[in-house]
Amino acid sequence: MVRTQHDLTGATWRKSSYSNTSGGDCLEVADGHPGLVPVRDSKCPNGPALLLNAAAWAPFIASVKAA
Repeated sequence: MVRTQHDLTGATWRKSSYSNTSGGDCLEVADGHPGLVPVRDSKCPNGPALLLNAAAWAPFIASVKAA
């Protein structure tokens, strides 16, 4: 496995439009990272972020919707 470090300390996170407003499942994404879509749990902002290749974003969302 290839591991690449990405500095997300200055990232601007936004809540996904698919997250609910009752404090439940909250997914945040960060824009401005060419070729990548950083994703994290808004309830754990200091936790890890999942870095998805931009081409994998649409299949990821389709899988989440189907679950």
